[in-house]
Amino acid sequence: MFWDPTFIILIPAIILAAYAQFLVSSRFSQYSKVRSTFGFNGTQLARQLLDNAGLYDIKIERIRGNLTDHYDPKKRVVRLSDATHNSTSIAALGVVAHEIGHAIQDKEKYAPLVVRNAVVPVAQIGSSLSWIIFIIGLLMVSPILIRIGIVVFSAFVFFTLVTLPVEFNASSRAKKLLASMGMPSKELKGVSSVLGAAAMTYVASAATSILQLLRMLVLSGAGRD
Repeated sequence: MFWDPTFIILIPAIILAAYAQFLVSSRFSQYSKVRSTFGFNGTQLARQLLDNAGLYDIKIERIRGNLTDHYDPKKRVVRLSDATHNSTSIAALGVVAHEIGHAIQDKEKYAPLVVRNAVVPVAQIGSSLSWIIFIIGLLMVSPILIRIGIVVFSAFVFFTLVTLPVEFNASSRAKKLLASMGMPSKELKGVSSVLGAAAMTYVASAATSILQLLRMLVLSGAGRD
């Protein structure tokens, strides 16, 4: 991307993204210092929740990094980060339960997840190549390339939007799973606080992609003048 006056369109999203990241860091840090009364660490909780859901074949692996936790539907593996795998904190258990929520979504063929997984290849292309195609189109004054760039990036925008219900639903499932296992309401409030902050990062990502698309449309109009 290059600097131009339309960059101002992105300022609200940049502010939102910075706020969301601050919120995640501060809340995870706060509740990572509060030990749960559950008696499980992250790995133990993940195994228990998976087994309760009948997902005995899904493996649990440790992955380096901080909050790099994720569920890999292709390899059927839940990967827990250094910050959660051996932790007994409220924050860690909330994140772990969220990832198990994704595994259960996969088992149940949760529609938004199925759609999101289907558009991943196109979305990856859209995020990496769309601006290159678009800028070449502007420089060559090629309406076709400009439109292709916009259409390809639109696939990435769609991906960020369909990600929202997937993440919100996984968090909702996480809280229900923990409540069903007897987590005290006070601890559940902490889980809700951490997962709510994490959800803000996805909202910020969607907002950024939408405003980037708007910026493209503004630039494409200026490029025709």
